[in-house]
Amino acid sequence: MRFLADMGVSVRVVEWLRARGHDVVHLREEGLQRLQNGVIFEKAGTEGRILLTFDLDFGEILALSGSRQVSVVLFRLRNARAARQIDHLEKVLAESSRPLEEGAVVVVEEGRYRVRLLPPGR
Repeated sequence: MRFLADMGVSVRVVEWLRARGHDVVHLREEGLQRLQNGVIFEKAGTEGRILLTFDLDFGEILALSGSRQVSVVLFRLRNARAARQIDHLEKVLAESSRPLEEGAVVVVEEGRYRVRLLPPGR
């Protein structure tokens, strides 16, 4: 799978994904720390990447866009350490990789995660 990691996502998560054969880019690696959210969203779509983020704005951007091209994994964790991000992401990928490939938003919370297929209302 192809991922784009937003600034709040640990570089250790990126390394973990790469070690499992995924194609991952972190905005910091490309010097794009200050990129606006709309442009980040477009970049993910253009490059065919699943966006990994803690930024709630992407849920709204996704809903307003009506896009089915960009999947988003939205972390809503109180404990945002890299190990916790990896634990949750490992479960999401094991159980929900197909929806992510087809177009979905996955909201990851401490005790659960929710999958919503795209476009909204589908």
